[in-house]
Amino acid sequence: MIVVHYLENSRAHRILWLLEELGLDYEVKLYRRDKNFRAPPELKKAHPLGKSPVIEDGDLRLAESGAIVEYLIAKAGASELLRTYGDPTYPAYLYFLHGAEGSDMPVMVNRLVFSSIKPRSPALLRPIAGKIADQLDQMMVAPMLPPMFDEWNDALSGTGWFAGEFSAADIMMSYPVKAASARAKAAEGRPAVQAFVERIEARPAYQRALERGAFTQLAPKT
Repeated sequence: MIVVHYLENSRAHRILWLLEELGLDYEVKLYRRDKNFRAPPELKKAHPLGKSPVIEDGDLRLAESGAIVEYLIAKAGASELLRTYGDPTYPAYLYFLHGAEGSDMPVMVNRLVFSSIKPRSPALLRPIAGKIADQLDQMMVAPMLPPMFDEWNDALSGTGWFAGEFSAADIMMSYPVKAASARAKAAEGRPAVQAFVERIEARPAYQRALERGAFTQLAPKT
């Protein structure tokens, strides 16, 4: 039985979704965030850095979303979720499979960090802290968002998926796309991005994963 060490409202949701798509049996070990939205110390028993997701499969313990996705697909023999060398969609598959965590999520994490500085600062320092955080965001994050979102929209404008048909690249990209749609209006004026969010949320396996985990669907802020 595969065990998923699952931090609520986290990127670990992608792993439950994949397991549901693959039809593999699994157990969820749920970890609740503290009042500051941080992972609890108990998660360090599963991973020394307190990371999630982590899976256990027999004697194997594996972290990192991309590595887990590749491992589970290989275990299930689900070649339809892969792209191989020679396939015309293979470069796009590789790019988005790894770009989700390598390029896109760091930008979104910086946006989240900068936006949290002001409310978490002492009251007397909030005006100054907020101004510094806003300037950092404008320098380091804001200029990167429109071209990143446009790239997604262009990639999705063909088949509606990132690499031809539905693949592991779409599972990996789901979190940055949804996070950016909720926190940075990525889907506004980009119909292919909006359609992608709606398409993945409508998949039965995605819905089953929501029932098994503890994930609040990221919705655009109003």
